[in-house]
Amino acid sequence: METQQAKAGKFVLNYGLLLGIALVVVGVIMYVTNNHLAPHWSFTVITLALLIAFMVYGIKAFKTENGGFLSLGEAIKVAVGIGLIAAIIGGIWSIVLSTVIEPDYMSQMMEMQREQIVEQYPGMSEAQVDNALEMGAAFQSPWIIFASGLVLYMLGGLIIGLIAGLIMKENRPYEI
Repeated sequence: METQQAKAGKFVLNYGLLLGIALVVVGVIMYVTNNHLAPHWSFTVITLALLIAFMVYGIKAFKTENGGFLSLGEAIKVAVGIGLIAAIIGGIWSIVLSTVIEPDYMSQMMEMQREQIVEQYPGMSEAQVDNALEMGAAFQSPWIIFASGLVLYMLGGLIIGLIAGLIMKENRPYEI
């Protein structure tokens, strides 16, 4: 008797879309509350909690539909996929925010960083501050931020999928 295996794609897409939408909602709240330039630490905690919750529930739903069986590889595949879809949606929000909604977002960010550098290192000359900001500016384009978000969310999916997969792992019995 052959058992039907669930396909991960459905869970990746559903939970990835839900997580992506939740991340955009958090992003909108950050923008509306004027926390988009220097977010309060609570937004990081909320984002991490959402990431863990959606990935774990996505893996759990996959396991349930898969007859209660889950391999470590399947858990990682589902979590990384969810992270990828969510990162794409969150990245689109980030690009829309920094190019359409708030076109001077990058200059505001640079000014905030200038103030932080001057505050943390009061002995730095103006030229040193300018050099430090110049070096960091190369990594602050919307597309670099988008790409780094993809990598970070997929890496987060790998870690969460690995941990959740080790906890929820249930191998299929071998059939003769």
